[in-house]
Amino acid sequence: MVTVNIGALHYVLDHIYGALMHRTKLSPPFFSRGWGGTKLDLLERMIKQLFPEVEGENWPPILVKPIWKTVWETKTARLREGVFRTPCDEQLLSALPPECHNARVAFLEPKFVPPQKMACVVHLAGTGDHTFERRLRLGGPLLKKNIATMVLESPFYGQRRPMLQCGAKLLCVSDLLLLGRATIEEARSLLYWLDSEAGFGKMGICGLSMGGVHAAMVGSLHPTPVATLPFLSPHSAVVAFCEGILKHGTAWEALREDLASHKAAMTLEEVRERMRNVLSLTDVTRFPIPKNPDAVIFVAATDDGYIPKHSVLELQKAWTGSEVRWVTGGHVSSFLLHNGEFRKAIVDGLNRLEWKESPS
Repeated sequence: MVTVNIGALHYVLDHIYGALMHRTKLSPPFFSRGWGGTKLDLLERMIKQLFPEVEGENWPPILVKPIWKTVWETKTARLREGVFRTPCDEQLLSALPPECHNARVAFLEPKFVPPQKMACVVHLAGTGDHTFERRLRLGGPLLKKNIATMVLESPFYGQRRPMLQCGAKLLCVSDLLLLGRATIEEARSLLYWLDSEAGFGKMGICGLSMGGVHAAMVGSLHPTPVATLPFLSPHSAVVAFCEGILKHGTAWEALREDLASHKAAMTLEEVRERMRNVLSLTDVTRFPIPKNPDAVIFVAATDDGYIPKHSVLELQKAWTGSEVRWVTGGHVSSFLLHNGEFRKAIVDGLNRLEWKESPS
């Protein structure tokens, strides 16, 4: 009788998928145009400004006013799509490609339920998730539990993708930081809209892979308690691009040549160290603990070729009171097979929040 190590199979599947996506010539690597020049310097300064000087003092989100159109509705539910101007300040706006200036969002909600008796979760995009469909499928079954789903189209993705960018392969390192910074601003503004304009009784933020890193940042920086639900996510982009499979899809030679044109020649290891330093800005363990850490639930995979276990545990250790749940599988197989576990985490995280008091 032949015994098969299922965990090893999941891990190998991640590497086969990674080889097809990132080691072949089917698409260009990440950061083929280098670091991003002065934009990178600007982003490094702006991300350092994210952290509040006084613990617990987060800068208030900017209220956005989406313009809505109805896509479809049934007797019990309705899907709308909205467009709004990104709430990023002028400095950040000038660094963003013009295609990113208008944000798009899908909003799936039950009908005939008072908003103060409903919850809504904002779903952020993982790497390569250019459309609303996958995240709407994840959130759709939660309508029965009076949980609405709001899906944000990421900057640099979908209709917001810059003309010269191929798929999800960002052209410059600065684009990764821009994507993250703009996503944080937009998601916080949407949570603020759900709270102050739509009147929802509870809110949450979730995301898968890269989207989970951004969800953790938003949950950390939002001024009121929200359920924070990172799925298959590292504690930092350093893990993805310097340790995991994506390191094979990164244009290290182009990054070395870009540095050499401005400074002295560098070895590839020195270039990788520079990347680690830049991406350390995305280390979520440096962010404040969320207002309600027991409403933070991480879902991680046992045999993830992209995200090592130590990365998930570092974030749980930094955020005392949070919970980690493990699913059997790799990054790709868990993404495909464990939506039920992700939905359960969403429900449980929201159940750990108090209902907002209705205005008298």
